[in-house]
Amino acid sequence: MNGVVSPMLRRLAADRATGALVRDHGTLYLVEGQVVHAESPVAPGLDILLAGGSDRRSAARARTGRPGRIGDGEREICRLGALFDAAFFALAPGRGPARFRYGAEPRHAGPGRPVPAVALERETLRRRELLDSVWPYPALDAAPVVPRPTAPGQTVTARGRALLARADGTRTPAQLAWVLGRPAFHTLLEIRRLAAAGLVETPAPPPPAGPSTGTAAAPAAAPAVAPGGAPAPVPLPLPLPPSGAVPAADHPDIALLRRVRDALEARL
Repeated sequence: MNGVVSPMLRRLAADRATGALVRDHGTLYLVEGQVVHAESPVAPGLDILLAGGSDRRSAARARTGRPGRIGDGEREICRLGALFDAAFFALAPGRGPARFRYGAEPRHAGPGRPVPAVALERETLRRRELLDSVWPYPALDAAPVVPRPTAPGQTVTARGRALLARADGTRTPAQLAWVLGRPAFHTLLEIRRLAAAGLVETPAPPPPAGPSTGTAAAPAAAPAVAPGGAPAPVPLPLPLPPSGAVPAADHPDIALLRRVRDALEARL
């Protein structure tokens, strides 16, 4: 796995640059060419992960089975997990050019082991391939999801049940990650597994605003899920007649009725 995710990151690493690499979906902080911190609005930070989530129910459950203070080793593992999680989204393809602010430092990063840029790119590529191998529909990653009924005898893991309990059709996978205090990538992975099992789907979008175009509402943007795990065929929109017009299919019947009426009148 030797692909290059960000040529600019490679150049900064070779130059042993120090500063912030700002991209559309996040920021990587480098010290002498190595990544020491990553931030993304998609990925929960270390404080949310350690707190067990942003809602009271998830945080209370996390406090029940966790001691009040964690060791340095456990904290470093959590910090590296948060770094790789935010970096995965920061390195996602964007629409705008990346820029580098020399000398910029993170405001919320603590001490910890730096990560080589090559290792960060390698892990990012591995995660992309893993997501596609589970369910190759990335549109699901940014859309609110709703649960689907389980099939008879179908089982769901505890992690999957926690996600389904909060998938209310308004929260995206990233928002679910913040609520549950889980890394955003692992939440995406679990959502795609649930979709592959037919347990999650994206809700249909609302009808478009504005004047009528003479056609029925468009189908859902994301493919529906068939019981066998394959995308179900999307029905084509049916044409609607203009308001007040007589359907053309009725004309032959009206002409026939008129001929019958004329024939009866001629026999009287």
